Amino acid sequence: MDGSGERIYGLGEVVRILGLTPKRTMQLRRLDLLRSDGGYRFRDLLALRTAGSLLDAGASVRQIKQALTSLRERDRTLTSPLVELRLLVDGARLLAQSDRVRFDPRTGQTVLDLDAGSLQEAADATLMTGLVRPLSPPAEQAETWFDRASEWEADPAQWEEAIDAYRRVVTVDPTYAAAWNNLGLLLHRMGRYEDARSAYLAALEQDPALCEAAYNLGSLSDDLSDVEPAIAYYRQALALRADYADAHFNLAAALARAGRGGEASRHWQRYLELDSSSPWARIARAHLELVEAPDRAGQ
Repeated sequence: MDGSGERIYGLGEVVRILGLTPKRTMQLRRLDLLRSDGGYRFRDLLALRTAGSLLDAGASVRQIKQALTSLRERDRTLTSPLVELRLLVDGARLLAQSDRVRFDPRTGQTVLDLDAGSLQEAADATLMTGLVRPLSPPAEQAETWFDRASEWEADPAQWEEAIDAYRRVVTVDPTYAAAWNNLGLLLHRMGRYEDARSAYLAALEQDPALCEAAYNLGSLSDDLSDVEPAIAYYRQALALRADYADAHFNLAAALARAGRGGEASRHWQRYLELDSSSPWARIARAHLELVEAPDRAGQ
């Protein structure tokens, strides 16, 4: 609760309440709707749910971000356009609606609905001229390739296709941190460690708040037996998200390997506070018992 008595939700609660997948979480972070610090009010949950519905309906992160920026610039009194206005996907367009008027949020121009006859005439004219319209405008190609890559990466037989798709994403939009991170993960899984490191570093360069990229750099350092860099990267991930359970677990393991059992114990304990029911929790408890056993023997 805050001073007004309104319930404040933590990031973990938001993820559970809205059932956010890692991909959706990344998309909402790119929209600056999810943060690693601070709490969330019910109004924030509504905005997050609305953004998720727009993404499900086919809107891209870029479209939503452009619309929100334009709406705020046009009306400085708007504090949460996703809650205060109705946004809807109309074909390839993202429109705003207020008082029964639809308008393009980028231009402010009113949009009239085409009836079925007009739509058919437009389609017939396209066929007559032989014009082939692109499936998506160039600005949206990054999202198209990102979605394809996300599907392909689930099948090891299509990892090369997924890598190519992620490379297409960052060619179209070099600032797409999530694509750099996911590209790094695939290269990491395939043992292409230096390429993976470059991709992770590019992800952090484009989004210094992307804790997953810092965590992945720690995991990569672990795989290369570089304990101290692994510790540093895990700490960086936790500085960005203090409740990152996996980062606590891996940091504890790295500290234990470095002979820093006391520090490791604090992170094993924190991991158990965040995730007490997973199979990994048994490992954390076992490590804590090993540390505590000599202490009990000396009493």
